[in-house]
Amino acid sequence: MKQSVLDLQTNVQTALADAVVASEIALDELTVELAPSQALKAFEKLKTDLGFELLIDICGVDYLAYGDVTWETRKATKAGFSRGVFDFAEDESDDNVDLPRRFAVVYHLLSVEHNLRLRVKVFPEDSKMPVVDSVVSIWNCADWYEREAFDLFGILFSGHPDLRRILTDYGFVGHPLRKDFPLTGHVEMRYDAEKARVVYEPVTIENRVNVPRVIRNDAEPNG
Repeated sequence: MKQSVLDLQTNVQTALADAVVASEIALDELTVELAPSQALKAFEKLKTDLGFELLIDICGVDYLAYGDVTWETRKATKAGFSRGVFDFAEDESDDNVDLPRRFAVVYHLLSVEHNLRLRVKVFPEDSKMPVVDSVVSIWNCADWYEREAFDLFGILFSGHPDLRRILTDYGFVGHPLRKDFPLTGHVEMRYDAEKARVVYEPVTIENRVNVPRVIRNDAEPNG
């Protein structure tokens, strides 16, 4: 018999105890937040005790400027609005990037036996050097997922057997999915025929951003 989401919430809270920082049900799915210092042992219990034998995905999240309105769909203007009009390279002060709970690692788990899904969040304690424990020892498939989160967000996974970039080049500078990463990047590369190798140079691309023009006749009700 399939457990209800409420039953799952109770079972998770009972099994993990004070490792659970927060627990919420939304759209018939349970999301729990784990304390980073207790996350690894909690994941072991989720697999062995609660039957979440499959890790579906791991992804990073950057909550920089989270909650700031960047597009009012109900009040769209003719000029429109886009994140691309900002030059983030001019506003990369420590005050801008050193935010508590800026980064999160999100794990999506599946229990085939109980036909249940679980979303788990872990917030690294240090936003300047975000580190969480690797779960490769629990789910082998976490290997490449963690490398992707490291590559794109700069989140480190302690205990990972081979934490290298996986999507960008080994000499790539920065982490592309951080919200303070410039849209044109830091460097560009080209093949140098004289040196017979790829070389990296400062970006020469002019930052030309097309701001969409939005006209919505249904933006506000008449009268």
